Amino acid sequence: MMKKSLGLVEYKSIAKGIEATDKMLKAANVELILSTPLCPGKYISLIRGDVGAVKTAVKIGRDTGGIFTVEDFIIPNVHPQVFPALTATADVKKITSLGVVETISAVASVMAGDIAVKAANIELMEIRLARGLGGKGFVVITGEISSVKSAVQACENHLKETGQIVSATVIAAPHKELIPKLL
Repeated sequence: MMKKSLGLVEYKSIAKGIEATDKMLKAANVELILSTPLCPGKYISLIRGDVGAVKTAVKIGRDTGGIFTVEDFIIPNVHPQVFPALTATADVKKITSLGVVETISAVASVMAGDIAVKAANIELMEIRLARGLGGKGFVVITGEISSVKSAVQACENHLKETGQIVSATVIAAPHKELIPKLL
């Protein structure tokens, strides 16, 4: 099975999030990537699979969540770098510059990561989902400075009109003491 689609559903109830995730997995042939509580009292589920299965599962998750569903999103052809970035297992060898995009929600941070890596020749280092962040998320990218600037600008252009960007920055040649903390 081609697992190129990513589905995300965020809930404002942990119990309802767990129930909905169970129903999503029973309803379609999808793989669970992440199912966890987030701050402040939210719950997120990320699945992957083929487009049809992900659409079916996300609809079941959204419907089961009902009034407790915060948001849902499907990325039909997600970039392969997104998956290791979600688990902070990306194998980045060298950091020449940094881009950081801070978002208002976990779902928006995954969208930002996919937008960034499709917009420019960069590496996704991490997509951090809202644990201890008050429900926010952020994406950290690296690459040549011009590519990082282009990727961050693409995120801002795409997500700013919906109010999903909190802040973004580009750092050329980060300090040598900062780099080991990011790898």
